[in-house]
Amino acid sequence: MSAALPLALDPYLRDWLDLLLRLLHVIAAIAWIGTSFYFVLLDQSLRPPARPGDAAEGIGGELWEVHGGGFYRVQKYRVAPPRLPEHLAWFKWEAYTTWLSGFGLLLVLYYLESRATLIDPRVADLEPWQAVALSVGLLAAAWFGYDALCRLLARRPWALAAAIVALTALSAWGSSELFAPRAAWLQVGAMLGTIMAANVFFVIIPAHRELIRAKEAGREPDPAPAVRGKQRSVHNNYLTLPVLLTMLAGHFTFLVTRDRAWLILVALMMLLGAARVFFNLRHGGRTIWAIPVAAAAAVAALAIVLEPDDQPSRPGEEQAARGSAVFATAGCAGCHTLADAGATGAVGPSLDALRPSAATVVAAVTGGKGAMPAFGGELSDDDIAAVAAYVSTVADE
Repeated sequence: MSAALPLALDPYLRDWLDLLLRLLHVIAAIAWIGTSFYFVLLDQSLRPPARPGDAAEGIGGELWEVHGGGFYRVQKYRVAPPRLPEHLAWFKWEAYTTWLSGFGLLLVLYYLESRATLIDPRVADLEPWQAVALSVGLLAAAWFGYDALCRLLARRPWALAAAIVALTALSAWGSSELFAPRAAWLQVGAMLGTIMAANVFFVIIPAHRELIRAKEAGREPDPAPAVRGKQRSVHNNYLTLPVLLTMLAGHFTFLVTRDRAWLILVALMMLLGAARVFFNLRHGGRTIWAIPVAAAAAVAALAIVLEPDDQPSRPGEEQAARGSAVFATAGCAGCHTLADAGATGAVGPSLDALRPSAATVVAAVTGGKGAMPAFGGELSDDDIAAVAAYVSTVADE
């Protein structure tokens, strides 16, 4: 379970980078998602302006809010105010920081440790540089493909929505054919996150800048860029929860390692998208309880379909199966040889030759050993116990 690093990082340095980048990523993501949720709520909740003359000044809607012990009155202009204020708040660094810190985590935990975390020889026998190049290439391809669809289907929103779902499903299937199971889910999330950040950088913020330039030049702003920016902002809102799902993929071994796990991922993403539909409609005054009821029924049906066969099993067989799944998804096969798992890694010691005890495996996996990184923060105690039981049982049987 040690990592073959194309550019080796000191394990202690890797742990610190993991901690700092992960904290930055989570904090920035919370800020970005919160902003997205708030502004969609605001847009959906606007009411016609009440004061005489507001509409004539270009105000398209307003919302009264109460929070933090006070009242707020928020107004939105149809295009732009007659005069620009001295201070204008921007919302962009949350998106940029989330993407940059997320890419940093990909680099530290997956690209520099590709044999251990990104590559599974039983899925695709890739060299580290090939796996990394494919991953980065897919990030770029996701943006260009999505942007082309938005331009082609700009006036057909339902067709565009269907095309985005199809693009996501294709990404999930393709990633499952290239990368280790857990990395495949994360790759899809990284592709969607890249689309979201690129929307901010290439479409939403330029639309804001165009509005400001027009006002500064004394000309009437063109509303078209703002319309495109609003469309991409709404897309980002619907993609937030599916991306969060993939960020937590490491905790879902019982799903990530299943046959056709990419279909499970797409199904769960659709359900999370439906959750945003429900809340966005509710903000606008329409509460459709059929949406959460149908989503709950779909989750129950998925759980039933995926339930393991209820057949009598030998004591320890279930744990061994779980341990085998963890061995496959945590990247152990990329560095160790273990005949039972079909693993032929040559970076770390051969487990068949070493025949370690369960306690030895638990200690090594939890705290790391030599060049092997610690997985105590990545795997649950139950997963570590399961993989230890599996390895100590099957090694050189």
